[in-house]
Formats: sequence, structure tokens, C-alpha cells
Amino acid sequence: MVSKLRAWLDRENVSKDLLLLLLIGGLYSLGIFLSSTFVNIYLWKQSNSYSDIALYNLSIYILQPLTFIVAGKFAKRMDRVIVLRTGVTVLSLFFLTVLIVGENAATYNMMLGALLGIGYGFYWLAFNVLTFEITEPDTRDFFNGFLGVLQSLGGMSGPLLAGFIISRLNNFTGYTVIFAISFGMFIIAVIVSFGLSGRKAKGNFSFRRIIDERHHNLNWKRILNAHVSQGFREGTFLFAVSIWIYLMTQNELSIGIFNLVYSGFSFLFYFFVSRIVKPRRRKKAILLAGLSLYLSVLLLLVGESMAFLLLYAAIAGVFFPLFYVPYISLTYDVIGKSWNAGEMRIEYIVVREIFLNGGRVLSILIFLLAITMIEPESGIPYILLIVGSGHFIVYFFIRRIDPKAMVRTSHN
Repeated sequence: MVSKLRAWLDRENVSKDLLLLLLIGGLYSLGIFLSSTFVNIYLWKQSNSYSDIALYNLSIYILQPLTFIVAGKFAKRMDRVIVLRTGVTVLSLFFLTVLIVGENAATYNMMLGALLGIGYGFYWLAFNVLTFEITEPDTRDFFNGFLGVLQSLGGMSGPLLAGFIISRLNNFTGYTVIFAISFGMFIIAVIVSFGLSGRKAKGNFSFRRIIDERHHNLNWKRILNAHVSQGFREGTFLFAVSIWIYLMTQNELSIGIFNLVYSGFSFLFYFFVSRIVKPRRRKKAILLAGLSLYLSVLLLLVGESMAFLLLYAAIAGVFFPLFYVPYISLTYDVIGKSWNAGEMRIEYIVVREIFLNGGRVLSILIFLLAITMIEPESGIPYILLIVGSGHFIVYFFIRRIDPKAMVRTSHN
């Protein structure tokens, strides 16, 4: 069995670094899925304030791109594996801080959000750059698909386990247990990172020049606009849906069940999508998935039962893999064939993150504005209907991208 697995890995051109990066991504997913959703519920139970939750998430999305810029500069001067390790370390410190402040966490909501944003910034800058470098066009769909499988496994087991623990323990004891487990996961990820081969970059950090590249490369401009649209949905959805479920059920275990259904379908479809969706079918897959995800938001409008929420989870679990696998691969292909990508790959990743989080910040600002004018309990589904269009709109930005016709533009 081991020999067959090794032969298959050799045939697929899968390297040791690729496998280690997948392992780190899996540990990250398990640690984050175990606790990140419940940090929002933890803060909600302390303050009962939508604004506090939104400001916590807003802090994340403001600090994350700013940290990307700093991390990008570091990645031009030092081993990028060290940058990855820094991100994982900061994320472990975030959970340690949550454990320390305990039931006063809502008081420090923006500080906690800033710390998490910094950890995300270092981690995702390094992870994305290493993904770009370690994978090749022929292994990219495999990597993104298998990473999706690991993320789905983490999404299945993490929230369900956390919801079960929290529902069985009194007061905030369960939250303390799951935050401690997440802390341990990130410590293990730090240890695993020492197995990655060192990778250094040369040259100056010139992310402003890559922002200006939009005026020379229409494919780059289109993919950046698509990322703003992607972030427009994610900014609010990443916290509002979990709050909505908790308000409806008053039970953390229901959030775990929701994520189990979502991640169960994601697990199956990440596996199939990575094998079925070939480069020539990417745009059709993104259109179908984006439209389906947008229409599924209607279930949050018409349904007021857990059954509707679980149906929404199932639909999202089917179509998110169909959206993200081809979309991420297309993004890396655009970067790989853009001007001076070899030297400027870090800058391309940083600029992409700035536009993605710009969309997330815009989404949360709309949420904050809306809840000042509409009763939150009745208005949240309609807010989700507005921002939920993001993934569908992505198609209209990427539909004219032609990977075969990509050319490297030149600068004087």
C-alpha cells in the first residue's frame, strides 16, 4: 500500500515540500475551524452587540492587508518559511491571549481582531507565495483540490467537536477547552514548518508598481476586481451566518451540525472537482457555482428553521468547491504569466490580498450602516442578500480572461 502511494505521488510529481505545506494547511484549518467561528459567538454572549462582532471582524480585515505589506517586505529579505512560521506563531498567540483575557474578551474585541489579522497576514502571505513556488501548472489543481479536502475535514470535525464540548460544559469552560486545543494545533504547525526547504527572494519590494500593472495588463485588472467582489461576500458571511444560526437555536452544537453538513459536502466535491474541472471548463464552473451560491441565499430569507439552514449548508458545500478550485488556479495562472512574475510574485500576492480585503471591509461597513437603520434580527437576511451577490459577480470580471493569450507586458 505504501509503495503504491509513493508511486502515485511520484507520478503526480508531488514533492516533499508540497506534502508538508498541505500538512501545515490541514493543521491550520483544523485549528481555525475548531475555534474561529466560536470566537464570534464567545464575544456575542459577552456583549450581545452586533457592532462589537462587526468591529472585531473589521479589525481583522484592516490589519490583514497591512500585515501583508510588511510580511511581503520581510519575504524579500529573509527565508519565506520564517515568514510562514511567524504567522503560525502569532495565530497561536491569538488563542493564548483569548485564554488569558477570558470572559473580558469582548472588551478587547478590536485588539483581538488586530492580533488575528496580523497572524493571518503573515501566514497567508507566506502560504500563498509558497503555494505559487512549490506547485506547478500540472500540480496546482491537485494541490488546491487536496487542500480543500483537508479544509473540509477540519470543517467537519472541528466545529462539531467544539459545539459538542461547549454544549456539555458549564458557562465558558467549553470555550476555554477548544481555544486551548487550537493553541496546541498551531504549535504543532510551527514544528512541522521546520521540515520545509528554505526559500529566499531577491530584489526590492515594489508592490505599488504591481498595483499600477493593472493599467498594462487587463487580465491582472480583471482578476483584482474579481477579488474585490469575492471579498464583498466573504466579509459579512464569515461571521453573520454563524450568529444567525445561534440566534435561531441558542445552541452551539447546532453550529457544529451546520458545519458538519457543509464540510461533508465540501469534502466530497473538493475531491471530485479537482479531477473533473479542467482548465478549459474553469469559467463555466465559476459561473454555475457563483449563481447557485447567490440563489441559495434566498433560503436564509424564506426559511426560519434549522432544516432550511442545513439545506443552505448542503448547497454551499457543493458549490464552494466548484467555485474556488478553478478560481484559485486561474488566479495563479494570471499571476504566473504576468509581467516579471518570477521576481515580483510576492508583490502580486500582496496586491491581490489588498483588493480582497478591500472588498471585505466594504462589506462590513455596509453591514454596520445597515444595522443602524434596520432591526438586526429582521434585517440580517436582507443584508446577506445584498453582499451575497459577490461570488456571482466574480464571473463577469473573469469571463474575458484568456490564459492562452496572456502576454508579459513591459515597462520602461
